[in-house]
Amino acid sequence: MGGEDTLKHRGSLAAPLIFMIVISFHLLSRWLEHLKKKGSKSTVVIQLRGEINQLLKEASSLSEPSTFAQATKLRRLAAAKEKELANYQESESKEMKMSYDLYLKVLFLSKVLTYFVLICWFWRVPVATISHQLVQPFGRVLSWRAGGTLNNNVMVGIIPWLIISTRVSKFVCRLSK
Repeated sequence: MGGEDTLKHRGSLAAPLIFMIVISFHLLSRWLEHLKKKGSKSTVVIQLRGEINQLLKEASSLSEPSTFAQATKLRRLAAAKEKELANYQESESKEMKMSYDLYLKVLFLSKVLTYFVLICWFWRVPVATISHQLVQPFGRVLSWRAGGTLNNNVMVGIIPWLIISTRVSKFVCRLSK
């Protein structure tokens, strides 16, 4: 009796816990992808943009024929600054892409490892129980490796639960855009 209660308690907490783990992996992955696309506004970029705007503003204020050479010199200086800014942004973009790719790889490996541990831990143990009437045509698929039905309830296995949780979390992440 005590072992069955422990199994019921473990199964009742397992399904929401596994779902929370799966959705947290998806949210972390989406957040990293968003940061990777967004990029960062460093102080160097902001400073260079300010200098370029200031030089172009000064050059446009010099519209007299006598100040043409000085305005041209300011425009050339602004163009050089724009080139410097482009080079800086390109190198920063490559560096950020590499670091985010590393974070995404680490996240993927930890996700695979976590899924593997969950599968080993809940192999042949039901993760959740669902009324047989609710999952009428899919009962056998959901209870794969978990023991079939018991008291007119379908025992949900870990692999079908991970698949369902992954699909639902992807759907939830898509809705939160």
